[in-house]
Amino acid sequence: MTPTITINFIAPDTSTSCRTGQIGKSLMAAAVASNTYGIAADCGGLLTCATCHVFVVGPFASSLVAPDAEELAMLAFTATPHQPNSRLSCQIILTPELDGLTVELPATQY
Repeated sequence: MTPTITINFIAPDTSTSCRTGQIGKSLMAAAVASNTYGIAADCGGLLTCATCHVFVVGPFASSLVAPDAEELAMLAFTATPHQPNSRLSCQIILTPELDGLTVELPATQY
């Protein structure tokens, strides 16, 4: 059995859903697999659409690997203005250290 971690998604209306994600997979893959509303993931994780935009909450924002130039460039195209804690969930790989990760979903991905 593949190990999993817990992920908390906060919707724009502040409702929270708790999901699990497989270690080694992307946050976007976990959201899609659990039918999390608010992650469109139109490009399937190819870093070409910015429809998996999230805002990473709290200490997890500083514990992630910094976004590379390609992700930063795509963040310029998010439908909801990006913030310092903005990330594309397709670029966040789940690790045991991210257990309890909390992300806020933007009001829209389009």
